[in-house]
Amino acid sequence: MFFSLGELVQWLGLTVFEIWINLVALTVFSVLLALRVEGVLTSSNGWWIVFSPLFTADGLNAYFCTIVYIRMHLEGMYKAALLRAAWSSLFLVLSFVFKFLLCNKLAGQNGLEYSEVLSPVFILLQLIAVRACQLH
Repeated sequence: MFFSLGELVQWLGLTVFEIWINLVALTVFSVLLALRVEGVLTSSNGWWIVFSPLFTADGLNAYFCTIVYIRMHLEGMYKAALLRAAWSSLFLVLSFVFKFLLCNKLAGQNGLEYSEVLSPVFILLQLIAVRACQLH
């Protein structure tokens, strides 16, 4: 019932390294979230501190994707490099926008509804579904 690593890599369009970075960031985020909910971490910008591992992971993944794009381009794989860069950029932008909007919503800095905050996730899920259908 669980997906294999190969299926996750194909469907998400991420490498194992990118998945590992996201899992480490999610673990640190979970610890900081528990500290914030329990009241240990209380500051005026507490939600930004809680979300900082996720933003750092997005930055590292963007840097990694840039390196991969340059290497693929230098090896002469122009079309594959462009497609991978486009997919990775879209994935990173949509996930960053969701995290940013959610952090703003939790900090009380905007009046958006949760359906508006979750809209990048809905778009990303639709794109992953289309990608999964194209692969099989």
